[in-house]
Amino acid sequence: MAGLVLIAAIALFFLWMVFIYNRLVRLRNDVRSAWSQIDVQLKRRHDLIPNLVAAVKGYMAFERETLQKVAEARARAVGAAGLREKAATEDRLTDAVGSLFMVMENYPVLKSNENVMQLQEELVSTENRISFARQFYNDLVANLMTKLGVFPDNLIASLFSFQGAEYFSAGEEDRALPSAGLGAGKND
Repeated sequence: MAGLVLIAAIALFFLWMVFIYNRLVRLRNDVRSAWSQIDVQLKRRHDLIPNLVAAVKGYMAFERETLQKVAEARARAVGAAGLREKAATEDRLTDAVGSLFMVMENYPVLKSNENVMQLQEELVSTENRISFARQFYNDLVANLMTKLGVFPDNLIASLFSFQGAEYFSAGEEDRALPSAGLGAGKND
């Protein structure tokens, strides 16, 4: 009888380990899948930007510097490797595209061009998708990191060498408070 209880206890312990292991694998795969979704949206943005730049290039003869910054930021973003570098270059690309949109506001003929407006709308939509995908990814990373840190899951995680994932976060320059520039002085 004692042998049967011991066998049942060992079987339950083994099933418990399998359950935790499978849950950790599922979380790790969810994080990888979420990162892939961010990558898909970034690729979509990378594909849209040259079309938008080409569409506005003829109208914005005096804004070559802005167009050049967008093209350079896109090239750096496409060539980025690793999560930190990709996050930093994508943030710079977002800023460059935002600058392009602001400059485009000064050209009424662009506002009446259907192709430009459609490309701009698709790019804005893609930016929203990227933002949602980043948030979803970070939520999954938080779930994984929690499971890797809590007892008894941390025992199984360390036994099978599970690794945490990196959050997709803003760079230091993005955390700085922007200046509103609303003062009456010349230096505002």
